[in-house]
Amino acid sequence: MTDSNLPPQGTASGQPQQPYTPAAPGAPLSPAEDKQWASFAHFGGVLSFVPPLIIWLIFKDRGSLTNQEGKESLNFQITIAIAHVANLILGSILTVVTFGLWGFAQVLISTALWVVGIVLAIIGGIKVNGGGTYRYPFALRLIK
Repeated sequence: MTDSNLPPQGTASGQPQQPYTPAAPGAPLSPAEDKQWASFAHFGGVLSFVPPLIIWLIFKDRGSLTNQEGKESLNFQITIAIAHVANLILGSILTVVTFGLWGFAQVLISTALWVVGIVLAIIGGIKVNGGGTYRYPFALRLIK
């Protein structure tokens, strides 16, 4: 298709251009939806920090419970991710220094972190779904 075959655009065709209007923010969540998304933020932590991050970014302005619990879940999942990275780095160094003996301990620590992350995420989701709130026993409060 050549330029001469294209329909005229904008003001040259005699049609006024529409001004840009930003998208309207989403409607506030109902209490049931707020509780549902807040619990999903915790349950999503079973996968990684990505689901709580997405839920918090999308729904933080639409529901106060989702904002609070999304931040809590996200902070905990970021803490677990940092612990995994630290275990990988320190464990690799210690494994070399101890001629491989530390490798077994590193695997145990990594497995323990994984299990603790899943169990606490499920507990958090169940508590929030039951109508309460949940504060993880340990988490870096990076997002306030």
